[in-house]
Formats: sequence, structure tokens, C-alpha cells
Amino acid sequence: MNRRDLVVASAAAIGMTLGDAPLLAATTTNPLPNRGKLVKPPAHGAVQVAFVVGPDTVLIDVAGPWEAMVDAMVPMHLYTVAPSMDGVDLGGIAARPDHTFANAPQPNVIVIPATRNLPESIAWVKKASTRADITMSICTGAFLLAKTGLLDGQYATTHHGAYDEFERKFPKVKLVRGPRYVENRDVASAGGETSGIDLGLRVVERYFGKAAADASARNMEHVRTKRSMA
Repeated sequence: MNRRDLVVASAAAIGMTLGDAPLLAATTTNPLPNRGKLVKPPAHGAVQVAFVVGPDTVLIDVAGPWEAMVDAMVPMHLYTVAPSMDGVDLGGIAARPDHTFANAPQPNVIVIPATRNLPESIAWVKKASTRADITMSICTGAFLLAKTGLLDGQYATTHHGAYDEFERKFPKVKLVRGPRYVENRDVASAGGETSGIDLGLRVVERYFGKAAADASARNMEHVRTKRSMA
């Protein structure tokens, strides 16, 4: 599902829910055990965080969690990785990837924004995730993550406008509608767009504690949400 189709589907969904229950109902209780455990940072050096980019990458899906991690002022090294060193269009902003899939450092965290589901991107995520602590998606990046098989039998969420399509395409995944993000032990997913900020802050918290994540949120003037399923 591309960005235009998602916007159309989202608008239609909102129209259908007017007068009924809110489309994004707040999750006030947690029906799952705490699957997103704290993670020990590397003994030496920074936490390596790879953002998968390419054609049709949505800017806020990269910028949101990126800023959440940068503003935490903790040792995290962020970089972009793509199929080639050709420039990518991040919603009208041209950017050059830091690495290709062939030469990227092994990440501790893999971030998958809404982006085109290229076979080489799927293959790299599947391979690199075997040695990563956390592999996470933002928005419809959940489609790429699901295509790796890493979400089979796991809980996940995506942009609300893509719920039905995602559930139809990936029946082995336990789709959760509503939370800002959903965590399993080593795989996580966020809802649409700004939800990536909350999941980015949660990753900071898992490595460096709640105080670091809260400090980042204050720097960003962002109010952390409790609408999560961890």
C-alpha cells in the first residue's frame, strides 16, 4: 500500500467510524505479559541503530524515532542503510544513505519505516535481525517486517488505515488495533507516523532507563503516551 492509497483508506475508515467508537481507542489495560524486556547496551561503544531507507520512504517515520534517540543524549550511533548509495527521496527531501546492505555495520536495533518493500531490503532485515536486539517497524513498515516472517505468531500493529489489508495479507500475525506500539521480546511495531516517536523513546528506555527516555521526551516537548501494549 503506497502513501496515497493509505491516506484515502484512512479517510474512508474515519468516515465509517464517525458516531461510533473512536478509531484509535486508548488501551488502558495490558492484556499481554511484559514482552519488551530491558536490554543491556554493548560493553564497548554505542548502540548501533540502522534505519532501512529506499524508494518511497516516509520522512516522519525516520525523523520521529531518530530524534527521540538523538535527544536522549545517550551512546547510540544512528545510520541509514539502503540497497545502494543512490540518493533516496524522503518525502521531498533528498538524502544519501550512509551504507549499503553490503557494507553496513551489524546493528543492535533495526528500524523499518514505511518504505517500498524491496526484495533486497526484506532479505537484509531477515539476515541482520538474527544478531540484533530489537527489530522494529513504523507505520506500514510493518508490511516489510511481516514479509521477513519475523512477526509470525507475534503481536503487531500498523497504521490504522492499513489494519484490514495487513490482517488479510498476514494471517499468521496477531494484529492489534489501537495501541501506539506493540512489543514482543525482540520484535516491535508502531502505529502510524508519530507513533514512531513513542516506540523510539521506548527503545531508549529499554537500553538506558526511563529517566533517559523521559529526558528525551522533554527535550522534544513530546508527551509520552500510555497507549502501548508491551
